[in-house]
Amino acid sequence: MKLSLPPVIGVLLALAAPAVAERLELPSQGLESRIEFWKKVYTQYGENDVIIHDRVRVNLIYDVASKDEKALKIAAVQQALDEIRSSLATPENLSPAAKQVYDAIVANGVPVNAESLADLRDNVHTQLGIKERFREGVIRSGRYFEAFQQIFETEGLPADIALLPLVESSFENRALSNAGAAGIWQFTRSTGRLYMRVSGKLDERLDPAKATRAAAHLLHDNYNALGSWPLAISAYNHGRAGMMRAQSEVGSSDITKVIDEYKGPLFGYASMNFYAEFLAAVDVYKSYEQYFGKLALDKPSMKQGVAPAPARVAAKTATKPRVQTAKASVADKYRVRKGDTLVEIAQRFGVTVRDLMDTNNLRNSVIRAGQILLVR
Repeated sequence: MKLSLPPVIGVLLALAAPAVAERLELPSQGLESRIEFWKKVYTQYGENDVIIHDRVRVNLIYDVASKDEKALKIAAVQQALDEIRSSLATPENLSPAAKQVYDAIVANGVPVNAESLADLRDNVHTQLGIKERFREGVIRSGRYFEAFQQIFETEGLPADIALLPLVESSFENRALSNAGAAGIWQFTRSTGRLYMRVSGKLDERLDPAKATRAAAHLLHDNYNALGSWPLAISAYNHGRAGMMRAQSEVGSSDITKVIDEYKGPLFGYASMNFYAEFLAAVDVYKSYEQYFGKLALDKPSMKQGVAPAPARVAAKTATKPRVQTAKASVADKYRVRKGDTLVEIAQRFGVTVRDLMDTNNLRNSVIRAGQILLVR
């Protein structure tokens, strides 16, 4: 049945529609080159590939080295840049190695002069490829993505932001950073406590549903403070206060202008690339078969709209003493005993060997007595 709306309501709805669309927009204009670089990192270069490129113009790639060749090839690039600078009047006389670097500079629209070449030499940077890790992240995303997407839609956020864990943790719930950030959404303890319970007995950063709702609330607060999703998502890496300072100093909410003009001492390579990394991850995910072929994504492990029990950390329990078995503690940890195999432990806890390997970041099935394994 077609409803006839009063003229005033019709006008209000028409005016509201663009505002809603804008609020859910994830713009990429001006970031195309950065996005292209990160798509190469995710799909073209593997864990043994060291990309030698420019730190600012990230898609200006000079060479790719193995880890063993890294120092030698960086020196060769710097030598080529020095040769180009000393041969500005006679570029036709460049050596083959310097000509290759020269052509890459020109192809990226960078002026070839003494000043720019000095900057390029200072900005030689390396980035490790993560093709294998990204592929595994896509596979693991099957456990969570639909439920995460539903949570974000319910909270009024762009649903695509539910793919941010591809950048943060590769959808690995037991991921732990050097800074102590934990879980799929990589909350630090201090930030986590603003949105969840994080203590010695209960760490909701490891509860996928609660951590996702917390991430949605954090991102929503970022958006309310900054007024744009590019800045709100960048603040997930750089901090809300840091991005507010960048926005204020540059006088704009345009992420490309912030990247180009903000010179904050902590606004480095990771922060300036975070939003572009995310957009690249979304693009690759939506056409992953083009890059990785057909993949069997993990089956969903989270019911949509239902939060699983909170993940608990080590705590004493009042259970009756028993002979030591493979029963997990409240922390879901197990100390490997002499003669244990990964297959046997997986069977005892009702998980797969692959789950154990993923959870504990094991490259193979070799384990040792005394080793602590996370079994949930």
